[in-house]
Amino acid sequence: MTLLKTAQLGYGADCKTFLRNITFEVERAEVFALIGPTGAGKTTLLRLLNLLDTPTSGKIYFNGQDTAKSTQLRLHIRRRMAMVFQKPVVFNSSVYENIAYPLKVRGCGRKEIQTRVEEMLQITDLKGYEKRRARTLSGGEAQRVALARAMIARPELLLLDEPTANLDPVSVSKIEEVLANTIREQKTTVIMATHDMSQGQRLADMIGVLMNGEILQIGSPSEIFCSPSNKEVAEFVGVENILSGIISQKDGALVTINVDGATIEAISEFAVGDKIYVIIRPEDITFTLAKETSSARNVFQGEIARMTTVGQLVRIEADCGFLLLGVVTKRSAEELNLNLGKKIYASFKATAVHVIK
Repeated sequence: MTLLKTAQLGYGADCKTFLRNITFEVERAEVFALIGPTGAGKTTLLRLLNLLDTPTSGKIYFNGQDTAKSTQLRLHIRRRMAMVFQKPVVFNSSVYENIAYPLKVRGCGRKEIQTRVEEMLQITDLKGYEKRRARTLSGGEAQRVALARAMIARPELLLLDEPTANLDPVSVSKIEEVLANTIREQKTTVIMATHDMSQGQRLADMIGVLMNGEILQIGSPSEIFCSPSNKEVAEFVGVENILSGIISQKDGALVTINVDGATIEAISEFAVGDKIYVIIRPEDITFTLAKETSSARNVFQGEIARMTTVGQLVRIEADCGFLLLGVVTKRSAEELNLNLGKKIYASFKATAVHVIK
């Protein structure tokens, strides 16, 4: 069931457009991540969804209700949401008082407040911090306090603006664990803005790519990162093999693509003569020293132009008339005795090739 929906949402002021044609839906208990570069409009969109700002065009629906219907309705809906900003806001009081605040202003009884605060302390791993002054905490601890305070009222929708920005890796892991626990135990619907794409992959059910004020693609993490809809999305999510070509032949769904004089076979619905981009993920490329018989339709001879070790992996850039980047384990690179200038074969299946306009 849809909890939140936007239709042709736009926002701009003084002849400058910050957001345009924003249309998407978020289901109940779903985690929806907005990814995009700094300045793409992620925070602006969250403020609109939290009803802090008013859109200049389009509609926001919450549980099927038009949020612009009345001021009273907007206030009622806002009480069913909570937002945690990039820089955590904590009051100059104890951790306990910070977390309890939303229940106190709602007039909850002392015993209920105590029970719920203890529950949130447990979920956010802040047990033992009750009497600490919130403003003396580290950035990661303060962020957990802000999350606990946002979640204690059990909002139907939790909005997060870069929840782990500027935090150390240990704090990031803690915050993600807290979010995962909350989503699982309270079945909270979450919309989070992040520039950390791996975080979006780890936590989100659906991802929207926001660039220059527009959502360019919405899909599951695997769709966004394995089947980007255009070159801008592909480059943003880190696809490194993006080759320009023209479809020269077609046999059913199998197409032959001319790339710098070489031919690549792929599965595509595009027609002969279409100018396209070929996308191949590095992990789908296999390197061998000899041309082997395999099911891969695409096999190219080349030589190693560049090698970079990253942890236990080695990034291999092979010049095959066009550059192909692949990855092998450090052990495989040693066993194959790979080094600069060495002749190798790069192969990949037709089904591993993603073709876009």
